[in-house]
Amino acid sequence: MKKFYLMLVLLVGLAVLAACSSGDEEASGGSSAEGAGSADTITAWAWDPAFNIAALEKAKEAYNGDGDFEVKIIENAQDDIIQKLNTGLSSGTTKGMPNIVLIEDYRAQSFLQAYPDAFHPLTDVINPEDFADYKIATTSHNGEQYGLPFDSGVAGLYVRTDYLEQAGYTAEDLTNITWDEYIEIGKKVKEATGKNMLTLDPNDLGQIRMMIQTNGSWYVKEDGSTPNLAGNETLAKAFETYKKMMDADIGKIVSDWSQFVGAFNSGDVASVPTGNWITPSIKQEAEQSGKWAVVPMPRLDMEGAVNASNLGGSSWYILNVDGKEEAADFMLNTFGSNADLYQTLVKDIGALGTYSAAAEGEAYAVEDEFFGGQQIITDFSKWTDEIPGVNYGLHTYAIEDILVTGMQDYLKGTELTKVLENVQGQAEAQLK
Repeated sequence: MKKFYLMLVLLVGLAVLAACSSGDEEASGGSSAEGAGSADTITAWAWDPAFNIAALEKAKEAYNGDGDFEVKIIENAQDDIIQKLNTGLSSGTTKGMPNIVLIEDYRAQSFLQAYPDAFHPLTDVINPEDFADYKIATTSHNGEQYGLPFDSGVAGLYVRTDYLEQAGYTAEDLTNITWDEYIEIGKKVKEATGKNMLTLDPNDLGQIRMMIQTNGSWYVKEDGSTPNLAGNETLAKAFETYKKMMDADIGKIVSDWSQFVGAFNSGDVASVPTGNWITPSIKQEAEQSGKWAVVPMPRLDMEGAVNASNLGGSSWYILNVDGKEEAADFMLNTFGSNADLYQTLVKDIGALGTYSAAAEGEAYAVEDEFFGGQQIITDFSKWTDEIPGVNYGLHTYAIEDILVTGMQDYLKGTELTKVLENVQGQAEAQLK
């Protein structure tokens, strides 16, 4: 009987120790099947197998550091990554979290400000000055650099040179112009060719985002959280410009991605103002080779505005879990310093990075025959350095949902000042 009780006590003690060990592992960000592992295995979450996942695979091949570890790449939809991060970090546990995660620039500050201790600072790992300036505001917080800037969402104005010629214009005539000048040219192009100048989707305000960033403005104030809508002269100018395009009848109305792409692939529009990531879609229609060029984005007709803007883009982050030093080593010796890797990314998957030294490579200087021999990567790289930096803050998409309703009211005749006052009030009420 004494032996039985002794054995029982021993078994209970072992069970308690096992439970404590499990709890300690969870609290310290221990491993899981799809999360951060031991120092010999680090995990990375990203979306889009043809772009971001492919970039990670190229990085694995290019890694030239001293670390001895495996990099496990896990594909998730972007929305799933956002949900998993919010669920895990808000619960106070890092179990199941990755070592490395890709976060869209428009969403980064919402994580950095809500969970600053969850991310491993890269201030002493990378040199932020090695990357495009506009990327730093959104990837840093409270003086610390947390993100490793990745792809550029630098925008350009893709133009059909054959349509322009029919209206008496060249690509040079659309270089470094204002949106008001663009609208006037659009009227002439439509008159001469019957083609609309661009697509417009009043439910997708990416166009507004690009416009306001040309003047260094955003939906929020410098603190990244206070809505900056009513009294925002740049936003008002962008709304006015959008309405001018609608009133001039130079826009083909679309409502989804397939209609957007179909409009330029079928030759229905004379230009496409958007991010450089659209290039592969532009080139899908081989018969249009030689009929396209890319020029800088139009700017708002305001003092201080520039012909450079951005749409999209993302950056890499390291979570404060076991293996963070190894993850930092991997990032430093790939996306953080390897200019040759960025040549490969441009050549093989069309990913334009924001690592400045990469612009000196041969891949960036390639002449693209589809665009009449233009060195479009060189041009995009140059424009990347000119993008005004803004703090995208916490609420880009939440505010934009409110602005969509405001835009509809404005297009239906509501006075602009009233529209912006209304959306300001709604944003303040919803985003407390």
